[in-house]
Amino acid sequence: MAKDTLKVSGVTYTTAGADYYEKRRLKRSAGVWGLWGLAVAAVISGDFSGWNFGIDFAGFGGMLIAFAILVIMYYGLIFSIGEMASAMPHTGGAYSFSRAAMGPWGGLVTGLAETIEYVATTAVIVYFSAGYADGVTSNLMGFSLPLWVWWVILYVVFIGINAAGAALSFRFAIVVSIISIAILLGFSVMALFSGHFSWDALWDIQADPGQTAFLPHGVLPILFALPFAMWFFLGIEELPLAAEEAHDPVRDIPRAGLIARATLIVTGLLVLFLNTGVIGSEATSAAGEPLLDGFRAIVGEGADALVGVFALLALIGLLASLQGIMFAYGRNMYSLSRAGYYPRFLSLTGKAQTPWVALIAGAVIGFIALVVIDVLAAIDEEGAGAVAGAIVLNIAVWGAVLAYLMQMVAFVILRRKFPNASRPYRSPWGVPGAVVAAVIAALIFVGFLLNATFQPAIIAIVVVYAVILVGFAVWGRHNLVLSPEEEYALSGGLHGDPQKEGYGGAVEEGLLATDGVDPDPVR
Repeated sequence: MAKDTLKVSGVTYTTAGADYYEKRRLKRSAGVWGLWGLAVAAVISGDFSGWNFGIDFAGFGGMLIAFAILVIMYYGLIFSIGEMASAMPHTGGAYSFSRAAMGPWGGLVTGLAETIEYVATTAVIVYFSAGYADGVTSNLMGFSLPLWVWWVILYVVFIGINAAGAALSFRFAIVVSIISIAILLGFSVMALFSGHFSWDALWDIQADPGQTAFLPHGVLPILFALPFAMWFFLGIEELPLAAEEAHDPVRDIPRAGLIARATLIVTGLLVLFLNTGVIGSEATSAAGEPLLDGFRAIVGEGADALVGVFALLALIGLLASLQGIMFAYGRNMYSLSRAGYYPRFLSLTGKAQTPWVALIAGAVIGFIALVVIDVLAAIDEEGAGAVAGAIVLNIAVWGAVLAYLMQMVAFVILRRKFPNASRPYRSPWGVPGAVVAAVIAALIFVGFLLNATFQPAIIAIVVVYAVILVGFAVWGRHNLVLSPEEEYALSGGLHGDPQKEGYGGAVEEGLLATDGVDPDPVR
């Protein structure tokens, strides 16, 4: 590291030499379909498990309304982050957007929310994948393994895939996304033509006094179903994290986001209607493996081999998201550590030019979280044991909601704060779209606070935030690095593309010479 420093916005920056970035290199490997595959892969497991718990709160009708609300929110979100990503084509993503709009503290709060989201989401997928994997071995091979063994196996295998190189990650994402979509379409055909789908089954939850079959528990529980309906879409917002590994991030990230969005709306609606219509809303609301239960209902009892085969196919969908979300937390932690918010060693990439240290760190944290939940479940089977998977899922969704809210606020601020910044892509919904998405995200946030079952997740996140923010106040804010994300913010949005401008060098020299203010603000 060089010795030049810059003090601005209450923090201290150190410049980074060429050797610093040489150890933190990423490789451009993805076109628009590679990015589409990454986005779909990150989300697709939500069609297999997790979403269904929302029916328990709001019934099928409430879940359908929640789905529609989130379609609106995610369109506003994807349009807005598409614009910001085209203006800031570097790996920081949500952290970078909020850093430019709200300073270092805003960047850290948002970046940490995404770290929590992606690390917890990976843990949720590992949790559900372990159940499917054990179903495969039990039905097809006659043996079962403890869940923690499956967790270790899954983490190790997918750290290996993600660490082997970005090109492999994108190709894997495309393949497993296509396979997962094919599985969902195959299940949909079976559900429609087997005679097992029943419209009446969608409304089989006993309505509370004075309520209807459409909303058996009333209107308010729709708010509680929103976090689970997010599982149909959560993760698609990771695309900006691939900016430094995309061939043309300015053009392809917005395009891939819109194509993936349409794909996921179709698959989500198919699963919501057909999976629920096969096994019924009441059974779906408590199912750990809803899609697998739907297949069991179609093929009938005594078809263990067929169930095992379908469990294997369903597992592919979960593994697709495991790869995609692990990619996300690796790049999120990489960008924050490259800038000095997290320990700098987490951004080391090695020969394969992938953030292998961050990948391992996120896996260790996720594994510990699963073990803690498992221990609590063993102690309290009626409490934590009954909702173990939902607790980790709630942690993931809460982190996502906070990151969404912060990004939409950042979008509105940046339109005013950096009016001259290059915006090759502009959101067709503009500021109103960002505001609508922010309001919906805020409602979900409020829903978390009102629902007592979400309290363990909220407590866990508050503890994490307290530790990280205190650490940043005492130590981290004095040890930041002039990474591309920080240079963009300090230059007023006029230094934005590391592919064209490089790292450090003249950009850093200009900022140092002017105490962090761009010398030519009208460029």
